[in-house]
Amino acid sequence: MQKILVTGGAGYIGSFMVRELKSKGFDPVILDNLSQGHEKAVEGFRLERIDLVTDKEKLDSLLKSEKFDGVVHMASFIQMGESYANPGKYYRNNVIGFLNLLESVKENNVSNVILSSSAGVYGNPVKVPIEESDLKNPLNPYGETKYIMERMLEDYDAAYGIKFAAIRYFNAAGAALDGSIGENHSEESHLIPNIIKSVLEGKEFTLFGDDYLTPDGTCIRDYIHVLDLVETHSLALQKLFDGAESAFFNAGLGQGYSNKEVIGAVEKVTGQKVKVKVEPKRAGDADALYASNEKIKKELNWMPKYSLEDIVKSAHLWHKSHPQGYNL
Repeated sequence: MQKILVTGGAGYIGSFMVRELKSKGFDPVILDNLSQGHEKAVEGFRLERIDLVTDKEKLDSLLKSEKFDGVVHMASFIQMGESYANPGKYYRNNVIGFLNLLESVKENNVSNVILSSSAGVYGNPVKVPIEESDLKNPLNPYGETKYIMERMLEDYDAAYGIKFAAIRYFNAAGAALDGSIGENHSEESHLIPNIIKSVLEGKEFTLFGDDYLTPDGTCIRDYIHVLDLVETHSLALQKLFDGAESAFFNAGLGQGYSNKEVIGAVEKVTGQKVKVKVEPKRAGDADALYASNEKIKKELNWMPKYSLEDIVKSAHLWHKSHPQGYNL
């Protein structure tokens, strides 16, 4: 059984990743500093509490003492707004932490790495749908760190033969279909959880901008169910084990939905009207961002299974049954 290190494995997407790997016959080991992750999300899985920035010796010791066949790197800070306000935090954690990991991977002969990257590497796209070869122009420090990490992988492949797949996430959303695990951030910035929480708590939802250059005036984004997303990682990992060359992939539904369409989906699922308060749009928000997923479908033989309505249904079940997240 191939042993896989999952950094950030106690986080939102990581907690789904370890379940996906286990279901595909891999042996996942979680590495997480629990600054954002939740032990309750990964009960029954092995967890090593290590910080990639400050615990380099522990990291080296772990990789030296155990033979890992691959790494899925998900440990990153991800808040775009916070990255503007505190760029050093993002460069330190995301870039230096990843450098420490890559050095340890190199020193201990681990030859396959999957990177959680981001559509943020593209910035405001010149066209949609966005293809993997399109211009990279990150607009914020968070997106910049992801782009740097991608280029680090290219350099480590060229120098040491470490093969990788960098998967550029669009908007991950949704929860386990039975509502058992889901999204639980201390400060929630994602659209779908915030709309659902506004309905459950009887509060207004703040919509930023209704004057975008789109058919209904609200910005358009691509949403992918977290279950579909983690499957792309296990498929990419298996392809590396089968001898594939390094590659970049967009992971999205391949279709854009406007914020008003997402609000409509929440209203359909909950049977309740969303009370909307419109505020000015935020600086740097593009009118439309959605993926071309033709490459990932063709090369990994992957097909998304879950629709926007499925995403909203599962997220609603999670938030309704866990109003305080893992604190219940």
